[in-house]
Amino acid sequence: MHTLVIKKNKKVYFSSDQHFGAPNEESSKKREKLFLKWLNRVEKDAGALFLLGDLFDFWFEYKKVVPKGFVRILGKLANISDSGIPIYFFVGNHDLWMDNYFSNELNIKVFYKPQEFTINNKSFLIGHGDGLGPGDFGYKRMKKVFTNPIMKTIFRWIHPDLGVKLAQYLSINNKLISGNDDRKFYGPEKEIIFQYVIKKNKEKVRDFYIFGHRHLALEIPLNKSLYINLGDWITHFTYGEFFENQFSIKRWRTADD
Repeated sequence: MHTLVIKKNKKVYFSSDQHFGAPNEESSKKREKLFLKWLNRVEKDAGALFLLGDLFDFWFEYKKVVPKGFVRILGKLANISDSGIPIYFFVGNHDLWMDNYFSNELNIKVFYKPQEFTINNKSFLIGHGDGLGPGDFGYKRMKKVFTNPIMKTIFRWIHPDLGVKLAQYLSINNKLISGNDDRKFYGPEKEIIFQYVIKKNKEKVRDFYIFGHRHLALEIPLNKSLYINLGDWITHFTYGEFFENQFSIKRWRTADD
């Protein structure tokens, strides 16, 4: 359990699924600039920042090498962290090979599975969302392979120029790596993460359940609780805001602004 006490005039921000690097460098750069504008804005009144995974479409940390690019985003996150605003990162299915670069270089707390938080006396269960709930067995099996330490060691033997190029190709084209890529809403009973939330809520009631992964901005009531999916920064440009004990989904302009 993690406890945060946020000052009255401060907000807690949540964002997920930027997938920087995809589908190509030109498109990614435009979205990176937009997200950077958002970071510049929210740091003015942020009490904490939660990034719920898939910040990159691919991320792998060699012993002495990390993927090229994203310098302005990483620099801004370091600046925000250095200013005293805590940042929490939840590893997604596209950056599941994250190791200690964020924690060591950017002073960002990294989580590999859902975590419980209490924020100003409101309870949260927060995570990326991949591999949760019933079904999706192909991805769950693939994730076990990818996160196996032996697999990670073998991949490190591949030269980064080849390894990163191969991984980027698979990340964009392989549905097993991406998990469930259906981005349409067919009702709460079809939402796998929401089914997971129903089960967790029976075990222990929380006020808010915050996840990403689905690329859909969703707010689904569950008795006295609320399930939130944050959407993405590819087509929706949505994010979450917690202020004065209320949670809301907001949209940050458009890709052309």
